Amino acid sequence: MCSLWDATKNDDKDGCRKLSSQYLNRPDLPKLAYKRIKGRNPGVIFLPGFASSMKTEKALGLEEFCKSLGHSFIRFDYTGCGTSGGNFSECSIGQWKKDVLSVLDELTEGPQILVGSNMGGWLMLLAAIARPERVAALVGIATGADYLVTAFRQLPLETKKEIEEKGEWYLPNKQKEEGFYKIPYSFIKDAENHCILHSTIPITCPVRLIHGMKDEHIPWKISLKVAENVLGSDVDVILRKQGMPAFHLPTSPLTQPACSTSSYSARGSAACRS
Repeated sequence: MCSLWDATKNDDKDGCRKLSSQYLNRPDLPKLAYKRIKGRNPGVIFLPGFASSMKTEKALGLEEFCKSLGHSFIRFDYTGCGTSGGNFSECSIGQWKKDVLSVLDELTEGPQILVGSNMGGWLMLLAAIARPERVAALVGIATGADYLVTAFRQLPLETKKEIEEKGEWYLPNKQKEEGFYKIPYSFIKDAENHCILHSTIPITCPVRLIHGMKDEHIPWKISLKVAENVLGSDVDVILRKQGMPAFHLPTSPLTQPACSTSSYSARGSAACRS
């Protein structure tokens, strides 16, 4: 559940439900596939992980939760992922940040809670910096801020030179059938322009970060670093020693007062405890 590389099958069903996607058409940019439930604000937007889609268990569980409360909800596919347009091999953190902002600007009104899984947690932080007046709160699940860049920089010098020369990084991943993800070197170079953990993160809205301490891909200390660097003081980190459970309504990070859609501005150190 906590992997940055949380890939899902690209099919035409959401679990047992057949739902047709809508598409956000953008001038000079690939169309984005999305599914939306109308309701009251603050709304919730789910940001999936790297190479993932809007059909994950987290996305579907969160959709059902928001529906039960009568709040609006949007899940979508990044450019090059799922049923959205574009070529995955040509994507970047910068492109996916534009995708998040397009959804926020063109598909929603009023305050929104961003829920980011893995790499989606990195993107939710970038979006909150770019649109502080639109973001009511953030919920990060195994937030992978700067993770790709950090992992690349930790490689031996010879390996980094080889990747630069070949233009590709074969990143091992047990969940991938081939055993790895092929990441263009250009993706890493672009990602370096969006790193945020080197200085104060100018975010003042409530932030809730949940991380499994047995995460094999994204170190839980990244969530601690995000909490340390965020400018605001309403920040909670929940570390799960036994790992992350499946997403169920009773353990949803949004069910507790400080993160709930019905009282997103409330305070409380016990918030989001699952």
